[in-house]
Amino acid sequence: MRTLFFVLALLPPSLFAQEDASIPPDADDAGNLPIPFVDLTVRESDSNQEAALSIQLLLLLTIISLAPSIAVLMTSFLRISIVLDFVKRALSLQQVPPATVLMGIALFLTLFIMFPTFTEVYQEAFVPFTDGSIDSEELYEKASAPIRYFMYRQMSGDAENITLFMNMAGLSRPASFADVPTYVLIPAFMLHELTVAFRIGIYIYVPFIIIDMVVASVLMSMGMIMLPPVMISMPFKLILFVLVDGWTLLIRQMVLSFS
Repeated sequence: MRTLFFVLALLPPSLFAQEDASIPPDADDAGNLPIPFVDLTVRESDSNQEAALSIQLLLLLTIISLAPSIAVLMTSFLRISIVLDFVKRALSLQQVPPATVLMGIALFLTLFIMFPTFTEVYQEAFVPFTDGSIDSEELYEKASAPIRYFMYRQMSGDAENITLFMNMAGLSRPASFADVPTYVLIPAFMLHELTVAFRIGIYIYVPFIIIDMVVASVLMSMGMIMLPPVMISMPFKLILFVLVDGWTLLIRQMVLSFS
C-alpha cells in the first residue's frame, strides 16, 4: 500500500487534468451525457399544396411497392413464366430446373423483349424530365405511351378482350386506340396473355402426352401395372426434348410471338 501511494504521489497533476478535459462540456455535474430526443409530430397542412404534395408522395410509395406486380402483369413476363412452367410439368420434372432458375430465365427474356420499349420510355420521358423540359404529368403520359402501345400491339388481332372490359365498364366504343383507358387496357392485356400462354402450353403438352400413353399401354400389356408409367416415360421425354433442341426452339418461338 505504501508503494502504491508513493507511485500516485509521483504522477504529474496534468494527467488528471486531461481526464477532466475529456468530459464533454454538455455533461451535467454527475457526468451524464444528454440523450437526444427525436420529435415526430403530425400537423395540419397550411395549404392545399402541402396536402397535395403529401398525397403525391403516398401515391409514389404505393407505385414503388407495386412495381414487381406491374413488371409481371404489364410486360412479357406473364406469358413467358407460364409457358416455362408448362414445359416443366410436361416433362414430369419436379425439382429440375428450380423455380428460381425459371423465374430468372423469364426475367432476362423479358428484359430482352422489352428493351426497345424501355429505351423509348427512357429517351422520350425520363431524359426530358431530368432536363426540366416536361413536368410530372407529361412524364406519366410519355412513359405510359410506349407500354400501352406494346400491350395493344399484342392484342392487335384480337380486340375481344378490350371490347369485353369496355362493355363491363359501361364505356362507348372507342374511335381509336388512344381512346382506350389504361385501366381497361391492362386487364384486357392480362386476359389475352393468359389465353395465349395456355394455348402454347397445350401445344407443348400434346407430344409428351402421346409418349405417356404409349408407355402406359406397353406397361399394361406386359403386366407391369404396379410400375408408375412416369418413371419410364420421363427419360424418353428428356431424350426427345434434347434431340429436337427443345430449349432453343421454345425460346425462339416465344420471342417471335411478341414480334
